[in-house]
Amino acid sequence: MIDSKFKWQTDQHVDQEQVQKFSGALKIQPLVAKILLQRGIKTLEAAQDFLTPSAKDFHDPYLMHDMEKGVKRIRQAIENEEQITIYGDYDADGITSTTIMYETLTDLGANVDYYIPNRFSDGYGPNADAYRKIINGGTTLIITVDNGVAGNTAIDVANSLNCDVVVTDHHSLPEKLPSSYAIIHPRVKSSDGHGYPFGDLSGAGVAFKVAQALMEELPVDLIDVAAIGTIADVMSLKDENRAVVKFGLNAIQNTQRPGLMALIKVAEIDVAKLDEQDIGFGLAPRLNSLGRIGDAGVGVELLSTFDEQRATELAEFANQQNDRRKSLVDRIYQQAIQMVGSTVAEKTLVVVGDNWHQGVLGIVASKLVEKYSRPAIVLTSQEESNELKGSGRSVDSFDLFKAIEPIRDQTVGFGGHHSAIGLTIAKDKISVLKDQLKKAAEDQQLDLSQKPSIKIAAQVTADQVNDQFIQDLKVLAPFGQDNPKPIFEVNYDQLSDVQTMGKNGDHLRFKLLKNGHQLPAVAFGMGAVASNISDGALKVAGELTENTWNHRTTIQLMVTDLLQAPLPVVDERTQQLHKQMFVRQGIYVFFHANVLTQLKPYLNDDSSALMYNQVDPEATSGKNLFIVDCPDAIADLTTLLRDSHPKTTVFYLYKKHLISKMGMPDRNSYAKLFKFVKTHPNLNIGTHLQPLAQQLNLASKTVVFMIQVFLELDFIKIRNRIINLNPNYLSKDLKSAPSYHLREEQLETEKKLLVSNTKELVSFAKNYLDN
Repeated sequence: MIDSKFKWQTDQHVDQEQVQKFSGALKIQPLVAKILLQRGIKTLEAAQDFLTPSAKDFHDPYLMHDMEKGVKRIRQAIENEEQITIYGDYDADGITSTTIMYETLTDLGANVDYYIPNRFSDGYGPNADAYRKIINGGTTLIITVDNGVAGNTAIDVANSLNCDVVVTDHHSLPEKLPSSYAIIHPRVKSSDGHGYPFGDLSGAGVAFKVAQALMEELPVDLIDVAAIGTIADVMSLKDENRAVVKFGLNAIQNTQRPGLMALIKVAEIDVAKLDEQDIGFGLAPRLNSLGRIGDAGVGVELLSTFDEQRATELAEFANQQNDRRKSLVDRIYQQAIQMVGSTVAEKTLVVVGDNWHQGVLGIVASKLVEKYSRPAIVLTSQEESNELKGSGRSVDSFDLFKAIEPIRDQTVGFGGHHSAIGLTIAKDKISVLKDQLKKAAEDQQLDLSQKPSIKIAAQVTADQVNDQFIQDLKVLAPFGQDNPKPIFEVNYDQLSDVQTMGKNGDHLRFKLLKNGHQLPAVAFGMGAVASNISDGALKVAGELTENTWNHRTTIQLMVTDLLQAPLPVVDERTQQLHKQMFVRQGIYVFFHANVLTQLKPYLNDDSSALMYNQVDPEATSGKNLFIVDCPDAIADLTTLLRDSHPKTTVFYLYKKHLISKMGMPDRNSYAKLFKFVKTHPNLNIGTHLQPLAQQLNLASKTVVFMIQVFLELDFIKIRNRIINLNPNYLSKDLKSAPSYHLREEQLETEKKLLVSNTKELVSFAKNYLDN
């Protein structure tokens, strides 16, 4: 059995008339129309807008809170040649936001510089000491990008030093907004309650809107960078973001930015086929690694430089940092798994390491959540410090921020949201943290038995998946948050080439076969189930992707989940029985009393051993049913199966010697035996059986069977093992003898149950069990 990690939602029914209407009007495949409807796009106009983003999807930037006020202040600073500093962030969204703002102000002739805080010394968001340093360097206007809306303390410091701060941000709004000169934010409402039409812009998206207002036109030369930030920060790919990414991807494919071209090269991305996944899994991690391992400021230089040699150097450096990041994650993750040990029984995990790299602890926490399906906090000690620093990640059903909030006053530093937190705590408070998490798990009624859900867009067969199928789906791209790649359940006839892969066999690959077509499948992190896979019983769900290797592109299924319930019919036929076969709990059914008597002592107290005609069909409901030996008459078995309702039916069908190997004697053999008995009166069967068998060229057991048939038909008489012909015998049909009839039944039974292959046996059994 392979249990699924997710609950599969397969009941996404839609109106078929609407499907046909969309398909015809929009000239798309019915499956694509169905997916649009599943995703809440209910009108042709909305579907048309979704499928074909255009310039009208870019809203008026001045609809955003404080945009006019902030832009006026920025223009004033440019005109007065004030020193402007862009205060960014160290992740990919922060790097791209800074790049957009820096290039815009540079093009407008501003006296501008940028400052990317250091993750380890400055922390996230506005830092008061950093602000003082910037202001002391002559800055009179700070523009934040991708941060600042919660930077009250540092902004108050700036105000006290006569430096204005224009905040451009997209993060969750605090209860008290900072007293900055302006707050440009898509979710802040104006005094009359009006707000920006789309609240899910990334930090780069907000910077892009500021650039649009400053340049008084859509800054198409910056849309490539805005797309990277939007994808990297996993923003909703609806509305304006969809347009940003759609047009941004086209711009990246034609980019003239030396840094971006160099980054694409080191990431080994085919620029002609570049899509949102290449950004999410290729470019963004390399930009993020800069801030995780060291100074993220070089990321802005990488994206904005026109020096090709410098661009190559920085791209290679980003690639090296990314490799280092992956190595650190792998090492720390393996150590963390060992530390989890028996604590996996807890509903929440807290792992404390020694001198682990702080920049990757959030990733390690995410991997622990994925592995153990429960919230995880990963902390590390620091040299010459009594504090632990780290990050936590959570599951959908547990608010990690809310869980720790009650002990905020006992932490050194704490922040975050529902699914992710950052934490600094004194070493002697670790037990307080663990106790609070345990209490929160009870208060929030954290139920780890509840699986997260995935939506199955449709069932498709492996032979349906071809180049045209993939092209049809691409009209739904770009995929991402709120517009995920559709997940399909793929049906197949045969599963082949099951192999593990990876250094430790952590991953799985196989092929799904249907009508001569094969679909390769890859399942990351699922290598452990390889030995449990049963061909035909495994349900497979995943995303369809294109994989390019050595300039050759193939379609493959990226497996999201596997499900293999206990097989309703299991073929374990045998000619040898042993004790281990009777340890499983269930009802063991016998067709021969002597076999039951011999094996009954092997059964445990929770199981029962019954003759086939003693089984109460109702008692089989939901239980395991074991068919131990092979019946003589197949009707005895079919009657049992038809009336039973077991969870699983296991066929041992033990029979030491097959009748079918001896077969049924032909009429000529019976005639020879009859003639021999007639011509050899007083035949001693005890002493002359073997010579008789040799004379007739038959097996001894066959001769014994034929003598039994003659005896039942009253053709012969036997007394004291002496055989003589009955002088008064009457002509009768051989088939009327009970032994002859029994052998016919046995041969038919063996043909159905023992000589058949597994597929035939399973089909036969299901035919009766399903009635």
